[in-house]
Amino acid sequence: MIIYLHGFRSSPQSAKARILDAAMRARHQEARWHCPQLPASPAQALQHVNTLIRTGQTETGLDPARELVLIGSSLGGYYATCLAEHWRCRAVVLNPVVHAARDLATQVGHHTQYHSDEPFVFLPRHVDELADMAAARPLQPERYYLLAATGDEVLDWRDMVDWYAGCHGRLLHGGDHGLSDFERWLPEILDFALAPGDAPSLTKAHFVRESH
Repeated sequence: MIIYLHGFRSSPQSAKARILDAAMRARHQEARWHCPQLPASPAQALQHVNTLIRTGQTETGLDPARELVLIGSSLGGYYATCLAEHWRCRAVVLNPVVHAARDLATQVGHHTQYHSDEPFVFLPRHVDELADMAAARPLQPERYYLLAATGDEVLDWRDMVDWYAGCHGRLLHGGDHGLSDFERWLPEILDFALAPGDAPSLTKAHFVRESH
C-alpha cells in the first residue's frame, strides 16, 4: 500500500499527486495506491489514514513494516513521519514540515484550497493537535527518503536535513517548495517506494547533496 498525503491547502489534484497517480497506473500498481483528501483537522487526517491502513490489514493482510509506504509533501510530510514512526513503515518526505505547531500557527484563519474554491477554517485547536501528535526524530532514518530544496521559499531546508539525518534521498541546490522539477526525481523515489520492504539497499542509506 502506498498512500500520498498532500500539504496544507492542497489536494489529490496537486501536480505531484497527479504525477504519482499516473506513474502508479503506468506500472499497474493502482490497486496499491491511495491519495485521500485530508480534512483540515490534523487529528482527523491521521485518523482517516490510520483507518485506511487498518482496513488494508483486515482485507489484504497488509504488513505495514514491509508493505506500507507513506509519501508526504510539506504538512503531509509531517503526517507521514508521525504515521511512519507509529507503524514502523517507510516514508518519502518532500520538503516536509518539521516543526508543524510552530510553522502552522501563522495559518490560523479562513482559507480556500489551491485546486478548488472550497473554503475551510484552520483553528487554534488544530495547532494543538499538531503539537500533540509530534513524533521524535526518526528511530530508523534509513526507512526514510528525503527530497529537500535549498530554494524552498516556505520552509528551512536545514531543519529537514538535520531532522532526517541518516536517511536516503537528495538535497537539491535551488528549487522551490512545490518541487517544480519533481518528475525528474520520480524514478528514484519510486525505486525506494516500490522496493520490497526487506531489500538490502534500504538498510544502506544514501543521501546526495546536489550542486551546480
